[in-house]
Amino acid sequence: MRRVALSLSTRQASARQSLTSAAVRTATMKAMVLQEAGPNFKMQLEELKMPEPKANEVLIKVRAAGVCGTDLKIMKKEVAFPIPAVMGHEVSGEIAAIGAGTDSATLARLKEGQKVVSPFIMPCGSCSFCVRGKEEMCETFFKYNRGMGALYDGTTRLYRPNGTPIAMYSMGALAEYCVVPSTAVFPLPEGVPEVESAILGCAIFTAYGAVRNSGDIRPGETVAVIGAGGVGANCLQFCRAFGAEKVIAVDVSDDKLKAMPALGATHTINALKEDVKERILEITGGKGVDCAIEALGRADTFRQATDVVVDGGRAVMVGIAPAGMLANVEITRLVRRQIKIMGSFGARARTDMPEILKFVSRGMIDVASPITAKYSLADSAQAYKDLAENKIVGRAVVDMKL
Repeated sequence: MRRVALSLSTRQASARQSLTSAAVRTATMKAMVLQEAGPNFKMQLEELKMPEPKANEVLIKVRAAGVCGTDLKIMKKEVAFPIPAVMGHEVSGEIAAIGAGTDSATLARLKEGQKVVSPFIMPCGSCSFCVRGKEEMCETFFKYNRGMGALYDGTTRLYRPNGTPIAMYSMGALAEYCVVPSTAVFPLPEGVPEVESAILGCAIFTAYGAVRNSGDIRPGETVAVIGAGGVGANCLQFCRAFGAEKVIAVDVSDDKLKAMPALGATHTINALKEDVKERILEITGGKGVDCAIEALGRADTFRQATDVVVDGGRAVMVGIAPAGMLANVEITRLVRRQIKIMGSFGARARTDMPEILKFVSRGMIDVASPITAKYSLADSAQAYKDLAENKIVGRAVVDMKL
């Protein structure tokens, strides 16, 4: 009798799962779809099929998504990516479902209903870079997601009702729901605001990678951050947290620079009004900074970062530039004075995100202050137009409840 009861229970559970899967397949959700890329990019709110997570993937009900300049480079066709696509690569939300066949270690860590955040780099966990702890260089992520707009079986999770596939930029967070590999899903600590925590996925995640991993900022050092946007502003926060003595924010907007002391800047420079190199030499007693972080992706600021560091200093390049852009560097100085130039795309999800969350939960990193604008999903196209026109001073987020 016991075996019969167990068998019946199993069949009933399978039937419920089948019904649930069928309901998901017929359900739809709203998503902002990039339909045309270029200077006058076109985005449209559409009904897409409800995405379904596969093994070791998580379906997240999106609470908020960050508005990032890297999305904008795709929209403006400065960086190649498949179209049509759903953008949005930093997200906060709630676990709505976990894919069937997910491993037991993941099921012990993640539960339906948890508040979570996800970074834009979604490591596969098994490629040659991931196994060496270099998840920010995950070759699977670059091949399938950045190259194809897909997840790691080579297919997207987003489709129009007629079956047309829609590419995903990271998880495609400009939607009511998104699917994320479980390696990039992290429970949100108690007390951390859910909407504002969306910027943990790129603005703060990228800043941590630049300051901690590439810049290796130590107590007492001097740092210049060139570009006081979403990533640059949070680089200032981490410089302060890691004990930098002088932290210099460089930008062309007085409105942006006014907010930087609260985030950790000890000095600010408006590059339109002052000679950046001369002013940095003045602030540092003629030496230059130990580390310069470039957060814009421009040829002139790339060169500027290499020019303002001390002998043996580090220049960390974070900004994504339009495809094909080159920058000039003074070769002899680079060689004789051992200037180090490093690229920094992001942080390492499984090792760094838990540390980032500790900084946030202890109040050492503020997720709320960098956010100066909130938009609804329906207005998210306008958010990127405002970003393109430099109307957003700090970081903006798309709030799904607006």
